[in-house]
Amino acid sequence: MVPDLTMRGQDDPHGRTAVTRPPTVGQLAAHVRDLAARPAGWWRRAAFDDGAPVRTELDGPDGARVWVTTWPPGHRGAVHGEHAGTTVGTLLAGELAEVVISADGVTERPLRPNRVRVHGGDRTHGLINPGPAYAVTLHASAG
Repeated sequence: MVPDLTMRGQDDPHGRTAVTRPPTVGQLAAHVRDLAARPAGWWRRAAFDDGAPVRTELDGPDGARVWVTTWPPGHRGAVHGEHAGTTVGTLLAGELAEVVISADGVTERPLRPNRVRVHGGDRTHGLINPGPAYAVTLHASAG
């Protein structure tokens, strides 16, 4: 018997159900990298505010949240904790520094543009825009 290839995309004839899994870290990173390479599709949705960062949700693949954040010049974000889940992100424009607080002390380091970074697990951190211009970041997370 020759299988019927026209059934692609239809329910499984054997009654099996397809399991939808959340995107992997690699898939999230690839999506962020692809979006960063094509700003014409989302740049007009980025919003800017002199007083605070603005987070704008973007369309993402199934099971993923995607957003762009703009950071005003001189912004010093509150240090906060992140728990559960993995987030990937990249700095597209401007300057940002990350302040991380751990059992070993406080570390501040500049973020380099166009590098996809992965954040996961429990950590306490904050972001600072030390530059004279807005900074723009692009992020994705599962769920």
